[in-house]
Amino acid sequence: MYKKQPPELNFTSGRRFVPSSTSGMMRLNSKHYNKALAFTIKERQLLGIHGLLPPLVRTVEEQVRIYYTQFLTLKEDLAKYLFLLNLSEYNQVLFYKLLEAYTEKCLPYVYTPTVGLACQRYSYIQEFPRGLYITFKDKGHVCNVLQNWPQSDVRVIVVTDGGRILGLGDLGANGMGIPVGKITLYTAFGKVRPHQCLPICLDVGCNTDSVREEPYYIGLKRKRPPIDEYDEFIDEFMQAVVKRFGQNCLIQFEDFANNDAFRFLEKYRHQYCMFNDDIQGTAAVGLAGIISALKYIGTDLKSQRILFQGAGEAAIGLARLLIIAFRKAGVKKDEAVKCIFLRDSHGLVVTERSLDTLNDNKLIFAKEMPLIFELEDCIREIKPTILVGASAQAGSFTKEALQLMTSYNAVPIIFALSNPTAKSECTAFEAYTHSKGKCLFASGSPFPPSEFEGRTHYTSQANNAYIFPGVGLGVTACCIRHIPPEIFLIAARTLADLCTPEDLSQGRLYPPLNKLSCCAFEIAISVVTYAHIKNLSTVLPRPTNVRAFLKHQIYDAKYEPVVPPWLNPNIKVYDKCYVKQTINMADGVNISACMQNFILKGISDKVYLVGAVY
Repeated sequence: MYKKQPPELNFTSGRRFVPSSTSGMMRLNSKHYNKALAFTIKERQLLGIHGLLPPLVRTVEEQVRIYYTQFLTLKEDLAKYLFLLNLSEYNQVLFYKLLEAYTEKCLPYVYTPTVGLACQRYSYIQEFPRGLYITFKDKGHVCNVLQNWPQSDVRVIVVTDGGRILGLGDLGANGMGIPVGKITLYTAFGKVRPHQCLPICLDVGCNTDSVREEPYYIGLKRKRPPIDEYDEFIDEFMQAVVKRFGQNCLIQFEDFANNDAFRFLEKYRHQYCMFNDDIQGTAAVGLAGIISALKYIGTDLKSQRILFQGAGEAAIGLARLLIIAFRKAGVKKDEAVKCIFLRDSHGLVVTERSLDTLNDNKLIFAKEMPLIFELEDCIREIKPTILVGASAQAGSFTKEALQLMTSYNAVPIIFALSNPTAKSECTAFEAYTHSKGKCLFASGSPFPPSEFEGRTHYTSQANNAYIFPGVGLGVTACCIRHIPPEIFLIAARTLADLCTPEDLSQGRLYPPLNKLSCCAFEIAISVVTYAHIKNLSTVLPRPTNVRAFLKHQIYDAKYEPVVPPWLNPNIKVYDKCYVKQTINMADGVNISACMQNFILKGISDKVYLVGAVY
């Protein structure tokens, strides 16, 4: 018998409640709904899962600390990758909370550099159905395959054909690890809702014999098709995406072979809402680092000479964006091109080289000067102020090359952008040691801080995660139909502005990684503002407060309440046991039939009956 005021169920939570018929067991087995030990006793009772969990109730903060402790006990990089992958399939909210709380520690195992190792072994670790596989055998009914995806409100697609996975070459269907990782970062930092993101692998075959002939390989065991058939397949895919998800669906191309990447970017960028992250995202993060470095030195872009080691997607993309930046600074295009030099496996890109070693992208930057092969000789001839590595050739920034850069510049700017770590042109330690601590250094892969003559240099990681989540959030928020290259210049400038004097004094050219969400949000604000100024947005009228407009759309990784909020504070909610005892009824009597009697006794003018709770 109750002696005091009856216990009321607390339905006053301000959290949004979405009505659902999902059962308790389904919630425990669903990554979208599972709270594990964070289910309250009341929720366990109401869902019928009381007893299926230990009696302890934990907060999400306690869960995060416990899982992070488990994460730290793992020694192998791939084991950490699999731990986080399994957590994302077990409890989605907890996974994003963990990534948010420990970004710097977890990010290398969610994406680069560990994702490269994961892709190499993807056929052995494919435990969960992640994303959508569309094969060349589906040609002619790609739209039907897209219809099988259970979510219809898809805003962002990351797609690869596995043709050039990082610096590892053609991995075919094993390349699915790249879109899965990128989509994770879209939600973690861009706050795009998980159900609005879709990773896709276009499996058209694999030209790497060792991958294709692996007995447990998960993809089509065939070589890639002729270019005309391949292009027809990609055309069908693009059209099917628009038919299934609409013209405003953002399609991010990822890790296609060099020629295919440039070809599709030029072909589709005026027809679809798409961009290539390897070309444009890498360019934006590279330019942001250059802007930050020049700000620290106290000089401007006009006086710079940039030498690229490598002439692939990343190098050409950054070179193109640099031309736009030069032009915005008042430098004519012809003069800007003269400041940019490329070196590939055939030596310096010059006009006297054989045309079969020069494609259209390289010809723009070809110089009328003698062919120079060695990097060190190129540095002696050009005397660059900025050296950018995007060649995936480990160790190509030799001791001599780094010392030469230091001899020509008081503060040399050195970027080793290739990843994974094993492909980096040099390590942070090598850069700081051979430049006698004078250089400003950024890398594509993470490196620990380096000590030189008593000073600690914090390595800047030129990670695309600084750029594409914010660009994606901004583009999808205002429904931009086509993405102009100026968007990436805007993103680069915004990111550079977020790098504080304190960051620069420590040698950082980017904000710390734990500020990735903040960077993405500020970039999204800049993108939306630019889109409205240039009439690119299809969302009208223009929001008066862009920040509030975006906050309304972002994903908040929090546990949703299981029970609905009781909106009327005057309506009391009592448990069923108390009602029975109050009106002296036997257990077998139907409570709803006696509700009127309960009200007439004057206990409450209205009542909402629920199951017994603690």
